[in-house]
Amino acid sequence: MPEPIDSLLHDASGKDRGLRRAAEDGLVAIGPQVVESLLPHVGIASRSLLKWSAESVLKRLGDEALPRLREIRRHGPGRLRGNALKVLVDLGGAECLDEVDRRTVERLVRIKLLDELPVQTPSEGGRWLAFPADRLDDAVAALGLHDLRPVTTVMGVDATTRAADSMEFKDSSGRARTAYRVFITPEFESWSSALAISNWRMLWGNSFIDELDGFMQADKLSKHCGEAHLYLLDPYHSAENWYVARNGRRVRGYGTYSDPEFLGQPLPFEIEYRENAVDEEEAEQYAEGVPDALTAAFNLSVEPGPMHADGTHGHGWLATTHPDVPNSRFRGALSI
Repeated sequence: MPEPIDSLLHDASGKDRGLRRAAEDGLVAIGPQVVESLLPHVGIASRSLLKWSAESVLKRLGDEALPRLREIRRHGPGRLRGNALKVLVDLGGAECLDEVDRRTVERLVRIKLLDELPVQTPSEGGRWLAFPADRLDDAVAALGLHDLRPVTTVMGVDATTRAADSMEFKDSSGRARTAYRVFITPEFESWSSALAISNWRMLWGNSFIDELDGFMQADKLSKHCGEAHLYLLDPYHSAENWYVARNGRRVRGYGTYSDPEFLGQPLPFEIEYRENAVDEEEAEQYAEGVPDALTAAFNLSVEPGPMHADGTHGHGWLATTHPDVPNSRFRGALSI
């Protein structure tokens, strides 16, 4: 390793913020020559300062780093090839991979799909839509989705709740647009015997639901699929929402900070909770309806979290909302 790079890496791992920033600036100034020296550190599992500095420098190098990363993928050193693949996708999306690497990733996904059960969806917080599993084609048409690709649940959740799930671009007329990425889960059996619909799919996509109005998307889905739900869990603000639409119209909804909290008439499962209350405190809790989004999800569709293997069918799909922006253009390496 050239002495200046060695010295800058030492400074980039120190606790002095000013010295660390100066070292990062120096590494960026050297250019793609530093890529090989930085790659061993981006795979470090611990939150070391050098890991963050190495990733910051590579991100600032951007397109300048891509040729060297591709060269390492093809010719080594072998110990760096895995990290080079991750950084390539982080910097430029899967479209930066060559044909060999693209086929390799697709093969890994296919292999993992054969043995991915049981799967898990986020249950601590988040937002998702739910619709009848047998209406997948209708849901895709209703939301105008494109480039559907089979993915593992880990990969789909990662793509739509952690990695970049929206991207600004210019369409053929030069107008600024935003494309979103969404994940549609496998089919999950409902464990509530009262439901007429037994299998459901969830749709995850933080930016899609936040920026395109999840309530409106639920209405749109229900118009094409007969029924659709929106669930929101926000632990930071101690807020929950759940919303049911049928045939394009709102049926029932609850929001912690809505005024009024409940909209529409209580659904049968809510009446049961009220009538089966074990004491006055529980009766008061359910006097107007069920405020808990996970309880509503369990009774209306499926509750997220660990999903039973014998109640999970098929695989999930990753899709985008614009034909000009396929999944390969979204940046960020995903877990498989």
